[in-house]
Amino acid sequence: MYTMMQVCRELDLTYQTLKFYCNEGLVPNVKRDKNNRRVFGERDVKWIRDLSCLKKCGMTIQEMKEYPALCLEDERSIPPRKEMLAKNRRRCGSPSRNWRTVSPRSTGSRIFTTKYLRGNAPMSAT
Repeated sequence: MYTMMQVCRELDLTYQTLKFYCNEGLVPNVKRDKNNRRVFGERDVKWIRDLSCLKKCGMTIQEMKEYPALCLEDERSIPPRKEMLAKNRRRCGSPSRNWRTVSPRSTGSRIFTTKYLRGNAPMSAT
């Protein structure tokens, strides 16, 4: 299990950003330790990493709430997910901007965007 600060360091997020994501319900089923502090497992860290990529692609907080909800549904949610990603790709403009370099530290960002645009990879729910 990881603390909030460990997750923030791992994903290059501010503490306030991670707390906001949790408070807004963007991170489902957040666990708490015996001192009532949030703790995260590997699955949570992957989920938060995906959220960060979506944010860096230009999604609004509302879209970031809708997208994971769609990902938790069955295959019928693939077309709306693809549309959401395509819309954000257009918003990013030039391919040399955020879309292809979602996170400068993430070597898998192109794989992330390609899989997500195709609708082949739901958020890291497993």
